[in-house]
Amino acid sequence: MIFVTVGAQMPFNRLVQAVDHWAHERGREDVFAQIGLTDYRPKNIQWTPFLSTEEFNQRCEAANVIVAHAGTGSIITALQLGKPILIMPRRANLRETRNDHQVATSEQFRCFDSVLVAVDEKELITRLEGIHNLNARRAIEPYASHELLGVIREFIDDDNLHSSD
Repeated sequence: MIFVTVGAQMPFNRLVQAVDHWAHERGREDVFAQIGLTDYRPKNIQWTPFLSTEEFNQRCEAANVIVAHAGTGSIITALQLGKPILIMPRRANLRETRNDHQVATSEQFRCFDSVLVAVDEKELITRLEGIHNLNARRAIEPYASHELLGVIREFIDDDNLHSSD
């Protein structure tokens, strides 16, 4: 199953329309989307405006692949579940968001092998064509590793020692 999410704050018609069109062209009946408040009503995929936190988590867990806006919540959820995710950032010049923070976010997550980035609808369709080549990865931990915490503790301890000089 492919789970599409645009987050809870605003619609993202460009993403939803592209997936809806792709699903129609490919005869896909295994796509479910959370589309937010929008006038656009998908014709070829199952959808709902919003999901409760519990429903969202269930959809993410059941999905083979997640397709989403480049929101950090969606990306981190996919990584924590070990699910591959295809993201397309909202763009400020298209009035999809207030600024281009999602473009910056997508660039930062591009290095993760389980995060695919599509910069526009054309690339999204291309990436969707290879969606079955995406594999689940080892899930990331929801908390910092013991190693990272140890390094931070050492840094803080060293900084406290030097601040009294």
